[in-house]
Amino acid sequence: MRRPLAAALSVVLLAGLAACGSDEEPEAAPSGSASAGAPSSAPASEPEEPSEPAETSEPAEPDADLDLALSEPREDSYYPEVGDPGVDALHYDLDLAWDPDTDTLTGTEVLTFRATETADRFRLDLGEPLEVTSLTLDGAEVDHEHTGKDLVVEAPVEADGRYELTLGYEGTPEPVDAPTSRGDFDTTGFTITADHETWTMQEPFGAYSWYAVNDQPSDKALYDFTLAVPSPWTGIANGEQTRSDDDGTTHVTEYHLAEPAASYLVTLAFGDYRKTDDEGPGGVPITYWTPRDAPPPDAGLRSMPAAMRWLERRLGPYPFDTAGILLVDSQSGMETQTMITLGYGDYATSPAVVLHELAHQWYGDQVTPNDWRDVWMNEGMAMYLQLMWQAEQDGVPLESYLQSIVPDERAYREEAGPPGDFDADDFASTNVYYGGALLWHSIRREVGDRAFWRAVKGWPRSQDGTSTDRETLLAYLEQQTGADLDATWDAWLLDYTSPPFPG
Repeated sequence: MRRPLAAALSVVLLAGLAACGSDEEPEAAPSGSASAGAPSSAPASEPEEPSEPAETSEPAEPDADLDLALSEPREDSYYPEVGDPGVDALHYDLDLAWDPDTDTLTGTEVLTFRATETADRFRLDLGEPLEVTSLTLDGAEVDHEHTGKDLVVEAPVEADGRYELTLGYEGTPEPVDAPTSRGDFDTTGFTITADHETWTMQEPFGAYSWYAVNDQPSDKALYDFTLAVPSPWTGIANGEQTRSDDDGTTHVTEYHLAEPAASYLVTLAFGDYRKTDDEGPGGVPITYWTPRDAPPPDAGLRSMPAAMRWLERRLGPYPFDTAGILLVDSQSGMETQTMITLGYGDYATSPAVVLHELAHQWYGDQVTPNDWRDVWMNEGMAMYLQLMWQAEQDGVPLESYLQSIVPDERAYREEAGPPGDFDADDFASTNVYYGGALLWHSIRREVGDRAFWRAVKGWPRSQDGTSTDRETLLAYLEQQTGADLDATWDAWLLDYTSPPFPG
């Protein structure tokens, strides 16, 4: 997740602190790979003239390979205007071309999905500036309306039926307003730079600014990308690069994401990039994408293999088959799945930030919150691990680092609400980072190191590839540790006054 500005200041403030405390190391794990915002200001497109009724084909036969992406979509409690619980996206096949001369994105999308209910129509999220040029369901043309960000497909679907929607579209994507008061970003989604290069970050939503999507974290799907851009630029996305062909005029790349991902964890960039290869523990391939006119990857980016080894000792084997970093012209950064998207700057590319975003591959990516009320599930653990790592690097007791964030935790809790009941206009404020980190430390002190690390390591594997909620997490922790954690849980997540420091 994008890092809070207060955390950047803390890196400087924390150094040199000292206090009593100990930090018992967990047992080593083997290395290796394991398997709405506000609509834009452009006028709403007019509904198309109705065509002659067309018979829709029978639902497609289930594809067992897509069962990996079966989800239980829900309406988000914080941002209910984004996403549709009636759609369970299984696979997005995105064929995208970027023309930097006209700032035009041309796309052909094939979405395979499961209808979760019988209905006369269904809805996806698609940015208003993108014009739909064709649309079929299981090969038959169907009517649609595209008003604001809502793409309503006027075709009947049956509960548990699987369908294939093929969509053509084009236009100049625009980012969407972010529900946050933070200073390092105020929009999300597709961003065009002054040089007509592009990048995307979209938490809590904004993927709909560049493709038709069920843009809510409870709905994970598989992805394949085919990206075309004028040479010598390249297109970059999540997963393994399976093709790179350049005929001197057009550069075509293809990527395959082998594990299901929530839409906010998908990344896309078009630009003039240098590719540098590296290797992580157990031979995990790592790729760094850096601007061609910038220096090669520095020590901060190159810290990824070491960060992966450090995290594997605490969280278990890295959960995906590839890893990497994409460097973009942004003030912020984000834990996009397998390919971390980072902004420029010494702090943004520091080993501390690389480790924080890499920690999200377990907490946030392998297992994802199914509702944005639980963003703290991602950020609390990543922040806690980052503080542990910083304390270790500086030879300072962890308790000192944690005590130093207490004043900020109290201030941000008062300003933005408790981590589990924050103000919807203050998404991803520092309260969810620091409050979440202190919750984890409180649990650790309550149950002891051995039980704590066993549960922390086991949780992502127990929910591999899914989206879930705080109730499931609490039940898991109590079952694993044998402790009644309700009072600690509620105090740190829901109280508007900070609990005492868990020293």
